[in-house]
Amino acid sequence: MYKKYDKSGLMPRSTRPLSQPNETPIRIKERIIELRKDTRLCAKKLNYKLKKENILIHDRTIGKIIKTEKLVRKYRIRKLQYKYIKPTLLPGDLIEIDIKYVPGSIGGKRYYQYTAIDCSSRWRHLAIYDNMSNSYSISFLEEVIRVAPFKVRAIKTDNGACFTNRYIGYLKSADPINPRIHPLDEKCAQLGIPHYLIDPGKPAQNGRVERSHRTDQEMFYDGNEFKTVLGLKKKIRIWNNYYNNLEHCALDGRTPNEMVLINN
Repeated sequence: MYKKYDKSGLMPRSTRPLSQPNETPIRIKERIIELRKDTRLCAKKLNYKLKKENILIHDRTIGKIIKTEKLVRKYRIRKLQYKYIKPTLLPGDLIEIDIKYVPGSIGGKRYYQYTAIDCSSRWRHLAIYDNMSNSYSISFLEEVIRVAPFKVRAIKTDNGACFTNRYIGYLKSADPINPRIHPLDEKCAQLGIPHYLIDPGKPAQNGRVERSHRTDQEMFYDGNEFKTVLGLKKKIRIWNNYYNNLEHCALDGRTPNEMVLINN
């Protein structure tokens, strides 16, 4: 070293290795990046898929890789979290139902996505309608009961006029003591299905369906364009089938369809 660098070669040098012997192989890094770009799934869900390809890697390592590649989303400021009692449920014990506006318009007309999600298995059913009305709410409930792989025992909705008039119609009734019952409540009574309502202004109480709507926006609507309503309905069926076969963190890596089979 002295002959090569003169006196500077005699100075103490770091013995730290120039490479990490346990560094994740570039082949696995490229596969993680490819999956993230294609699916936009979180690190935990990516790990579920990698295990099926016989690639064993820790969730936190996957998170560091996608963060280094700047493939993470920007989170909003965390809001106040409410604590709710979470009873143990079986598939069909409680179905959350809500409506999402389909982004944009098709042929100059607005469309709406009705969503039903099972609180236990996260199994979902979607339908597209051209209006939010009492009749469509009833039709959607009947459709969910018909196609669900379990018995629907109760539903929960927000306080929209297409679901209830408990908060906006009772006081305006000609006979407030005996107000007119909403058609959806009448239908639920005929079917023997309790209809629960969230507190006004508390969408977090319908958290599963609200979270599922965010997934719809990020993984379906942001990457698709629809020229006809028939095309929209066809793609929404394919997307919903994919969702019901997608691994969920809340289900410990199982899919909604697998959870239904396990609990039946």
